[in-house]
Amino acid sequence: MAIGSDYHDSTLDTLVGREVVIDVESPYVYLGTLTGYDHKYVMLEHADVHDLRDTSTTRENYIVDSRRFGIRPNRDKVHVRIGDIVSLSALADVQK
Repeated sequence: MAIGSDYHDSTLDTLVGREVVIDVESPYVYLGTLTGYDHKYVMLEHADVHDLRDTSTTRENYIVDSRRFGIRPNRDKVHVRIGDIVSLSALADVQK
């Protein structure tokens, strides 16, 4: 569901309303419920913005733990710039 524009992406449309994991170029990982997008940003609610420099765990282990035990939100809403995204997937698709 594109927010405030005519921009539509069929892949993103299938993920709206679902918990997702977003890998970006920086040492951050984003987890949350995808609530919408436009041509510049994807929007997450009940989001966990995790700086991997603050922990000794790997990106993959952090994501798997979030899949097993649930997302630990630290933001009500967050916008992630589409140009920074390396990968985006449903959290349910992460292998336990």
